Amino acid sequence: MADADIIPLGTRGQPGRGTGRARPSASSRSLAPAAKSKAKATAPAPESKRAARAVKAAPAGPSPEPKATTDKAPRPRPATVDQPQAVNEPVGIPAQDWVEAAAEAAHQTWGSAWERHLAELLAYLRRRITGEYSVDEFGFDAELTGRFLMAVLEPIAQKWFRIEVRGAENIPPTGGALIVSNHSGTIPVDAAMTAAMVHRESGRFLRPLGADLVFGLPIVSELARLTGATLACNEDAERMLRTGELVGVWPEGFKGIGKPFADRYKLQRFGRGGFVSAAMRTGVPIIPVSVVGAEEIYPLVGNIPSLARLLGIPYVPITPFFPLLGPLGLIPLPSKWLIEFGEPIRTDAYDPGAADDPMLVFNVTDQVRETIQQTLYSLLMQRPNVFG
Repeated sequence: MADADIIPLGTRGQPGRGTGRARPSASSRSLAPAAKSKAKATAPAPESKRAARAVKAAPAGPSPEPKATTDKAPRPRPATVDQPQAVNEPVGIPAQDWVEAAAEAAHQTWGSAWERHLAELLAYLRRRITGEYSVDEFGFDAELTGRFLMAVLEPIAQKWFRIEVRGAENIPPTGGALIVSNHSGTIPVDAAMTAAMVHRESGRFLRPLGADLVFGLPIVSELARLTGATLACNEDAERMLRTGELVGVWPEGFKGIGKPFADRYKLQRFGRGGFVSAAMRTGVPIIPVSVVGAEEIYPLVGNIPSLARLLGIPYVPITPFFPLLGPLGLIPLPSKWLIEFGEPIRTDAYDPGAADDPMLVFNVTDQVRETIQQTLYSLLMQRPNVFG
């Protein structure tokens, strides 16, 4: 192809010269939208235009040096002396406060000799843990009974029932004796209170004779053994009496504690007098005891015989508060108690074979029963108010 045939790029036959106009054509502007928007974004603001005109109008000369602009750094906050830095303090009550509270409680409980009592308690706990304690042949734990059971019963006797004891001098300080008492109260609380009063007045432990039902219950039987009770049989009673123990018996049995409230303070039958024959064989005195106040702690107004037979117990009591109030109905009423220990009835003057004489045993049994009954009537006359 010849050189004359090559046509240079251009417009209207003018190679490389365009249209000759200063403004781009519409076709060219449509090909570059980004450049158009950039031009608009970089257009000077009105303030910039005024600044440019001011610079042009300013006289010629050395330009003033710009003032140094420095950012002000925030001043440090001065540390205060009365605001210490936060530390990781232990959460909860400090150990020292626990120690002080325990010492104050011990002082309130035992008085100024609290340190000695606390040392004795810790020594007792150590012996219990290590097994360094002893029980007798019946399972009686004297240390446990004296330190804990009597300590629990004593405030109940003083503050709740306000027990008044009479004839405490009739409790023999040494040697064996048979304590015979009336029985009442739906639950045998009177037996526990009598044992507490014997210990308070004489310092001796009362060894109760319990029924078969007591030793057939899983937890009650173990507690009864530990606190000195044993089965109500002549063999065990005579063995303890010969060794110089105070033995307690309640001849009325379940008929006494389960009698209706209308029959309160009316003694039931004393059985066949087995306790009298045991006292005669061992030659120990019989001390009649009369308890007033136990009849009112659980006033028995009804019974459920069918449920009692199903459970295998003598009776299911119904009181004004049980089972209506549930467990709250088991709280005994705070009646006023009077306990009188009568003069001892001697048995050492009888012949060795007197215990095998049924008529003699019956006469002595009736004598003990009548003494307790008459004393009950006398105490009821002396008590002005049931709860006073």
